[in-house]
Amino acid sequence: MSDEVPDLLYSDAERALSDALASLLADRGGLDTALTRIESAQTYDDKLWQAVAADLGCAGLLIPERDGGAGASYREAAVAAEVLGSHAAPVPFLGSAVVATSALLSIAEGTAGLLAKMADGSMTAALAVPFSSAPGSGFPASVRVAGPRPGDAATGVARLRGMVAGVADALPAGVLLVPADGVPNALYLVDMAAKGVAKAPVTSLDMTRQLCDLSFDDAPATLIASGPGAERALDAAMAAGAGILAAEQTGLAQRCLDMTVAYVKERKQFARPVGSFQGLKHRLADLWVSVTQARAASRYAAACLATGSADTKVAVALAKAYCSDVAVQAAQECVQMHGGIGFTWEHPAHLLLKRAKADSIAFGTADAHRAALASLVNLPAT
Repeated sequence: MSDEVPDLLYSDAERALSDALASLLADRGGLDTALTRIESAQTYDDKLWQAVAADLGCAGLLIPERDGGAGASYREAAVAAEVLGSHAAPVPFLGSAVVATSALLSIAEGTAGLLAKMADGSMTAALAVPFSSAPGSGFPASVRVAGPRPGDAATGVARLRGMVAGVADALPAGVLLVPADGVPNALYLVDMAAKGVAKAPVTSLDMTRQLCDLSFDDAPATLIASGPGAERALDAAMAAGAGILAAEQTGLAQRCLDMTVAYVKERKQFARPVGSFQGLKHRLADLWVSVTQARAASRYAAACLATGSADTKVAVALAKAYCSDVAVQAAQECVQMHGGIGFTWEHPAHLLLKRAKADSIAFGTADAHRAALASLVNLPAT
């Protein structure tokens, strides 16, 4: 571990971003709007995404200014994820502005034009890997390079066949980054509207981030990285996804805690607020400690990602493992302490619980990250 600990406090710029994004989401209805949208055919909110991506510039937070982005860092991306997580916002920020962007940024040449389109919100991208995939799980082999068609060699087109199940943020994506098994393994750019590409929405536990299955039947693709370059791009994307997802889980846990504290102050039984009962006080105090620790872990992971620290793998594994458990605990306490109303469909508590449960599996379970952490810091198996 590094001897130098980064400043984990929020900067003025980070607080300003958080306030602006929270204000936008509140104006757009927040959790109430998300609750209504999950019952519609269009579960992602395209208009909200345009406001978040283009008007506030969140789509280009990680993209350098030379490519039209904000030239910010993973710290700012983590702040945005915290706010979006606290509202269970149905937008593809994680998949496009973090995961796909991180993969493209690790590729030296040929991606500037795509990054510019992503920065201004005119293009949304997704990495075609299962949402449950963990960092370090190996290069995917579910899609392979097929034989070329006449004329493909002259135009530089490759053909892909295969299927990827349970992909997050692919439904609203215009382009896909597809890892494909071959000699060597490679990463390809695929137009979602191309012939031979199909997407099938699946019923997901968290319908504010609905998953879909992707299939490729001789789909035309453009090579953007191969061999070690493709593996580096995939590793960067998965690490960023897990690290920034930990920040989202922190924001969700904080929202659950705030909602619950506010409710138990107002709800009365036996002529006194239920929050005055000692049993609930202790549970909420314990939860506050856990959320505070989760914030420290997620902030450290974001800081390590931002600086390319040697501690990044350890920090990301620690944050994802701990924040997963805390988010689920906070959401469960939120539902339970809201009493009868907390179990109803009309109350948004179940949206937060479902997001917390789904996030706990995404980019590797807590157990998977604890196992990885043990290996990273040379802890012997028991």
